[in-house]
Amino acid sequence: MTWWPVGASLFASNIGSGHFIGLAGSGAAAGIGAIAYEWNGMLMVLLLGWLFLPIYIASGVTTMPEYLQRRFGGRRTQLFIAVLSLFIYIFTKISVDMYAGAVFIQLALQWNIYLAVVLLLSVTALYTVAGGLAAVIYTDAAQTAIMLAGSLTLMGFSFAEVGGWNALMEGYGNAIPSIRVPNSTCGIPRDDAFHIFRDPVNSDLPWPGVIIGMSVPSMWYWCSDQVIVQRSLAAKNLTHAKGGSLLAAYIKILPFFAIMLPGMISRILYTDDVACADPELCKQICGNPVGCSDTAYPRLVMELLPAGLRGLMMAVMIAALMSSLTSIFNSASTIFTMDLWKSFRSRASEWELMIVGRVFVLVLVVVSVMWIPVVQASQGGQLFIYIQSISTYLQPPVSIIFLMGCFWKRTNEKGAFWGLALGLLVGCIRMLLDFIYPAPLCYEEDDRPEVLKYVHYLYFSVLLSFITLVVVVVVSLATEEPKPEQIRRLTWFTRFDPVEPKEEVFSVEQSMKALEEITSQTNEMGVTGREREGSNGKACQHRKDSSSSVSSVQSQSRLVSALYWLCGMERRKEGDNDPVTPPAPEQAICSLEEKPRHRLIVNVNLIICLSVTAFIIGYWG
Repeated sequence: MTWWPVGASLFASNIGSGHFIGLAGSGAAAGIGAIAYEWNGMLMVLLLGWLFLPIYIASGVTTMPEYLQRRFGGRRTQLFIAVLSLFIYIFTKISVDMYAGAVFIQLALQWNIYLAVVLLLSVTALYTVAGGLAAVIYTDAAQTAIMLAGSLTLMGFSFAEVGGWNALMEGYGNAIPSIRVPNSTCGIPRDDAFHIFRDPVNSDLPWPGVIIGMSVPSMWYWCSDQVIVQRSLAAKNLTHAKGGSLLAAYIKILPFFAIMLPGMISRILYTDDVACADPELCKQICGNPVGCSDTAYPRLVMELLPAGLRGLMMAVMIAALMSSLTSIFNSASTIFTMDLWKSFRSRASEWELMIVGRVFVLVLVVVSVMWIPVVQASQGGQLFIYIQSISTYLQPPVSIIFLMGCFWKRTNEKGAFWGLALGLLVGCIRMLLDFIYPAPLCYEEDDRPEVLKYVHYLYFSVLLSFITLVVVVVVSLATEEPKPEQIRRLTWFTRFDPVEPKEEVFSVEQSMKALEEITSQTNEMGVTGREREGSNGKACQHRKDSSSSVSSVQSQSRLVSALYWLCGMERRKEGDNDPVTPPAPEQAICSLEEKPRHRLIVNVNLIICLSVTAFIIGYWG
């Protein structure tokens, strides 16, 4: 893939329907503070392209748990991360996007919310099952254009309706609902609504937490999450991967203007509905007694746009939902089949892996649908804040493990595992306490335990990261050093190390060799997506999605042939037993070499992008 579909796919995989509903809803409820997450992501996606991606490319891995296995050895850390990643997908991605998309469809068409979920999932599953990663990336690129065009169109209508920029700045502070709980702060806009750096003690987003506590979980998402890294690894070469990161960073400026500000305008235009502050009234308006701010964006679509453009925005929301879900389904299926299933079924056939991956996606969907009611009632009705709070409980330990593994050669398996285990134990305890003792509404007294009442989740992220870091360092120094093969080409300082001719091949590849021997005896030939050597002699494993592998069956009925085609399994011609030559673009990504002129271009753009990011953060700080 060249740089532009990679960058578009990075953006589209990140900006799902949860952003359209959640980011606009947070803008309506509390001002621009939540946009700090987006602007922090601009820095992290650049960190991916320039620091983390060269390490992943040099190591030749396919999934992030596989990187940890090669870096630390053993199986437990890899399996731990794989299981955790799947839980994070359920809690913060799949259920959230399904709920957000269904909210939009429910308000637009007056459908039952679960009927909307089922229909949207059916459309999404159709081409997720039938295509592999390439289909997902090119679809993402097309949907990015749809999302940007639709959201920018609505932004223009919104500003025209409210009366321009000055009307927004003045009107937001006066957007107080007519019915609210007396003698309380319910429904009153924040004084710091137009600032992202807020009071360090009494605000909803304290500025020290925004700078430090927000960056650690964001690093996990942008630099070590399978959904994001998989897109960058599909680039033609390292320079194109960096270009994709730059494009994604530039585009991420737009959600502030195209999503958040229209959400704030929606509060001004429809104050009594969007900013409702009475629980009974809120339940009548949107079915959620804790607040209706998440209806801000759909309300603009339904009230301001004419019929034709309303259909365009419907397409935007469905495109956002499908883009995000297809990315997650594809990556979750890869992690489960290659990192978990093959650990227990080393001789599994390509057909079995394909079936298991599809069935697992169905299980993910069922569990995520069951979690939707919890999402609906969390964090005072602010969907976006729910996402970020859950992230701060689960993601910091993983970020620290990847950070130390990539940039400190002394980190070993025992330090990584115990740091991860202890960190996640502490994070899960805090997450459970949050669900047991939900935050009080604006008119209720806060009688939660002090660890919830006085320790903001962003501060907890800093504390959790520090605990994990201390455990990793202490345990690593107290135990043996990593073996040379666990360092070579697996850290920043060793990424250019020469490859040993007889470097160990890990169990996944061994099982594939065994699989080839078995299938050859039954006249079936499976072509795996991982070749050990690239054309330049450097070790690399070609990245193939498990759903797009090739299988051979001598005699098939037309029904079976159709089923093979639907599931991405192609039939090979009889007698065609020659090895399949991997395509050239996949070989290029195994090299860290860059053309000097291209490297200069992306580095200059890096400086420009960092300068733009610093300016907008400083201006709105």
